Amino acid sequence: MLQGKRAIVTGSNSGIGLGVAVELARVGADVVLNSFTDRDEDHALAAKLAADHGIKARYIAADMSKGADCRALVEKAGGCDILVNNAGIQHVAGIEEFPVEKWDAILAINLSSAFHTIAAALPGMRAQGWGRIVNIASAHGLTASSYKSAYVAAKHGIVGLTKTAALECAGQGITANAICPGYVLTPLVEAQIPDQMKKTGKDRETTIREVMLDRQPSKQFATVEQVGGTAVFLCSPAADQITGTTISVDGGWTAL
Repeated sequence: MLQGKRAIVTGSNSGIGLGVAVELARVGADVVLNSFTDRDEDHALAAKLAADHGIKARYIAADMSKGADCRALVEKAGGCDILVNNAGIQHVAGIEEFPVEKWDAILAINLSSAFHTIAAALPGMRAQGWGRIVNIASAHGLTASSYKSAYVAAKHGIVGLTKTAALECAGQGITANAICPGYVLTPLVEAQIPDQMKKTGKDRETTIREVMLDRQPSKQFATVEQVGGTAVFLCSPAADQITGTTISVDGGWTAL
């Protein structure tokens, strides 16, 4: 379906980003993986993706906290047809105690990086008359939680940036949409479960259902494959007239 299209997925050497990259590769897109590290295993991951799906894949290191690096990523990739902004970090603290350096880093990586990559990718998309911008926001782009001021602010900002990009590109064959996942079962989340079990003194399933998924009515994690499949749909012809909106993959979280 996406043969001949080049996709850049930021923050994609694990978790949601890698899941999205795999699903795009599965339907024929060539993929550029990215993170801030530059290890042999990063490049090996791209090689495996290429071998598994018969597509072209490469890994490009770039620090998403730096605007110049974000723009250079798009340039080094040779531009892109599909841009998935996924890179993100988190920190939890009350507003009064929130470290300024953490606020700055979260806003830079979770929000400003998307501004820079979109700005760098749009000229090429406009020249060819086709492009897909998919921003990975969060349920926290539509609602809020205590102690996550920077993350919530950044994700709300991503939703606003998505709408603005969609309006500026309307009628040009380019769409911009945001996916808003709830709790997704990634290796990082999986690693948190034993610690949560110790804190609650409850078994795995009870801890997941009553603590970790307290705000997710389905009481089930979303999967990286489901988020990736949503990204693939947004790149398909069926989504040609879907732009400037959000799609929640959150088990009903934002319906509350």
